[in-house]
Amino acid sequence: MREIQKAAERQSAARQSAARPATGRATRPTGLAALQSRAGNAAVTHWVQRQQDDKSGHYATKPTEHPEWEPYQKLTQAAGIPQAEADAAWQLLLGGVDSQGALNDEATAKTSDRQEQREIRATNSWYQEFARLMAQYLQIDTPTMALWAGGYETSEYAYSKGHTPLARTRIGSVLNVLELHPNWKLTGPMWSVVSKAFVDQATGPVHIFLRAYTPDSILIRLEVPHLRLVQRLKPDVKLVWHPLYTSSDGQTREISRDFRLVDNAEYDGRDTCVGVLFQYLRMFHEEGNTQADPARESMEQLMAANGHKDGV
Repeated sequence: MREIQKAAERQSAARQSAARPATGRATRPTGLAALQSRAGNAAVTHWVQRQQDDKSGHYATKPTEHPEWEPYQKLTQAAGIPQAEADAAWQLLLGGVDSQGALNDEATAKTSDRQEQREIRATNSWYQEFARLMAQYLQIDTPTMALWAGGYETSEYAYSKGHTPLARTRIGSVLNVLELHPNWKLTGPMWSVVSKAFVDQATGPVHIFLRAYTPDSILIRLEVPHLRLVQRLKPDVKLVWHPLYTSSDGQTREISRDFRLVDNAEYDGRDTCVGVLFQYLRMFHEEGNTQADPARESMEQLMAANGHKDGV
């Protein structure tokens, strides 16, 4: 490992020297020098080790050859993220993709428990470094944060109501456009890491919009439990729940306690919110409404699994 660290230092020094013009005035660091400057020596060591171990020409060691490199540059520039930080973040992202497969295999080999497997997959140090580097670009630009479940339209609905979801933060808006890799198993853990980092930004009320309820969703199994931990340190953080229904005409509204569709319906607790949502789906769901069919189906599956005949 010491030899790798020395190699990292040599490569970084060489690149910094190459970036210095004949006049002796240093220019903005790029490439490996930028990674060292913004993410630290540990990230550079990771990068050099990956380069030495690489046998397949993976994008982690050739970041500018990735097909989304140019779109990424344009997106981060439009989001106001300085180029040096964006370059370092890109290298960390690709390193994370390259490293995730081994962690997935480790998780499968160590345990059959799904939650424990997820926890192992989320230990990807590249993704964690990325989240730390981009933390300031996860800050919200509205007074309140939004979390959601039930399809991306739910995120957009929350934003239209004046709350900021992850996809509307500066770095979230970039990640939301990119694929990075066609295998979701390699990028999904990145979203888990970034989601927790986003929740860490909460300082006041967090509005949670629920168009469908699934206990295994990232909202319920990860974001809300982490938000409870944040709440212990920040007493001003509170959870405000909103049950949603999208009609066949595409209009999304909130469900009141007397099962009317209204502009705003707030609940203090998850169970009450979910109860209202389920009751509405059971009694008032429009047959053939493809906008809300997934929510109805997930409700029926959950209730059937809990012993309710035919999901009712």
